[in-house]
Amino acid sequence: MATIRAMTAAVLLAWAPGAAAAADPVAAPDLGPNLERFTYPWPVQTMTVDIVGQPATMAFMDVAPARPNGRTVVLLHGKNFCGATWESSARALAEAGYRVLIPDQIGFCKSAKPRAAQYSFEMLATFTRRLMESRGIPRAAIVGHSFGGMLAMRFAILYPDAVERLVLVNPLGLKDRSEEGLPYADVDTLWAGERKTSYASIKAYQQANYYHGTWKPAYDRWVWMLAGMYQGAGRDTVALAQAKTSEMIKTQPVAHELYRIKAPTTLLIGALDRTAFGRAQTPPDLRRFLEAIPVVARQAVTQMPNATLVPIDGLGHSPQVEDPARFEKLLLTTLAKR
Repeated sequence: MATIRAMTAAVLLAWAPGAAAAADPVAAPDLGPNLERFTYPWPVQTMTVDIVGQPATMAFMDVAPARPNGRTVVLLHGKNFCGATWESSARALAEAGYRVLIPDQIGFCKSAKPRAAQYSFEMLATFTRRLMESRGIPRAAIVGHSFGGMLAMRFAILYPDAVERLVLVNPLGLKDRSEEGLPYADVDTLWAGERKTSYASIKAYQQANYYHGTWKPAYDRWVWMLAGMYQGAGRDTVALAQAKTSEMIKTQPVAHELYRIKAPTTLLIGALDRTAFGRAQTPPDLRRFLEAIPVVARQAVTQMPNATLVPIDGLGHSPQVEDPARFEKLLLTTLAKR
């Protein structure tokens, strides 16, 4: 609670459930490049991995249910999200008897952001598998949202025996955006763009793409969380990690390998999602060809051997944030299927 007490009154207002957002947030609080001053809902543990000869810590939460049902769910966060964003979903899962493992991927949130890291989905999937093994979890249901959905697909391809069921929540990666005209942007160009990140820019992007032009005060907490990593001395470190992972999404498509995903798969797709990765980098005359996730999901599901598409009417890119109760009911129903 020390973190919260140290915040300004305006920030407290923005974080309080049901409170109005600050009208003109000049700057987000400095939460540290690894969210050192942002409190997660459960104790944060770390696993050490080696990256280019240097140790790096991978943060995670491991939530034990009061009445275990013998099953485990691994929740993979999106690029503009963190493990903490899964809080409501994780509580619902734990109450239903699931053990819940929630990692922050290397390069994100409370995990290390090594400057020398060369990011790949294979690397992140390997670390996720190593984390499961270190916690005594040989097999689990893998739930991935947005960027985490793209990672979940790569994980399912690399480690099919470790996947009991795959749930993809508005995932990136269902389409190779290069085929729609998205050009390559090098890391330095992306890094320059990431340095401009602010509370205002994050909110504007999410409001337009994730929440179909609407906004609720509850969303502000997660915007402050992201913006807070860009304050202080760690700003460039966070911006570089985000630039590298954006380049990774562009250059490491999984869309051509959907046929390799053998696990029972459910796509939970908020029908109002307007997200199309790379829209800002695509030439204006080609942007109209960029299809949003709900459109590409209809085609992608036919390319997976054992997949079902479940549209979620009235919700956008982040249904677990927009309407937690409705999303959690769908998720629990999906996981209950054998």
